[in-house]
Amino acid sequence: MRTLTFFNHAGGAAKTSLALNVGHALSRGGYRVLLVDLDPQANLSTWLGHSLVPDAQTAFDTAVNSEARLPVPQHVHGMDLIPSNLHLALSEGQMMAQEGSTLNLRYALEELQHQYDVVLVDSPPSLGKLAVMAALAADQLIVPVPTRAKGLNGLPGVLAALNTYRRLRPDLRVGLFVPTLYDSRNSHDRDVLEALRRQLQPLAAPLSYRPATWNDSAGTGEPILVYAPNSPAATEVRGLADEIAQTAGLSRGVTHG
Repeated sequence: MRTLTFFNHAGGAAKTSLALNVGHALSRGGYRVLLVDLDPQANLSTWLGHSLVPDAQTAFDTAVNSEARLPVPQHVHGMDLIPSNLHLALSEGQMMAQEGSTLNLRYALEELQHQYDVVLVDSPPSLGKLAVMAALAADQLIVPVPTRAKGLNGLPGVLAALNTYRRLRPDLRVGLFVPTLYDSRNSHDRDVLEALRRQLQPLAAPLSYRPATWNDSAGTGEPILVYAPNSPAATEVRGLADEIAQTAGLSRGVTHG
């Protein structure tokens, strides 16, 4: 089992949409996929039709109790999901009083080693305790970076956080940086992408800015490969899933049919 956390302390980087759609592409490729929503905004959960869930269905107990197991997941679109809710934010206060609590998710996932091939964690856009717990649970971080000045300027913060987390997990690394929201028509986007290529390795192929497809997919509660399987966005999702499978050391790619 490989655990990958989609991580960026800034919002609007496309963490949630990548976690959901890469997870779905991998599940269609035959992988057993678990999604863990650790963002109290619960956008991943809402997208998949699991909004306003009770605390017992979330990772709340795991976050605040080192002995707690993860709850029985929900099953949706061929994947398992541990959803989130707004109350999950309250766990951070309790975590601060407990030494080592940021490793709770990592330990809880160890019990699922034989149930899943890959776990994808959607981290909150912050550097709080939940984000730390999401990062420390990972074998690798997947870092989406918008091809905007904001994305480029936020990189030092991401890398500084990674260096801090390595004090507890010296083996933690970025498996892949993913340029997102890329619009090849704009010279600014092209310039930022070139800067990312100079600064970051390994760097995935960029995901294009396609707001209609992505927003409509979210509105219908469907992954891209269900909502628009023959679209350019779906082709990019399959390609990214293949790149992530390769960098994570998974045994095969995804189904392109």
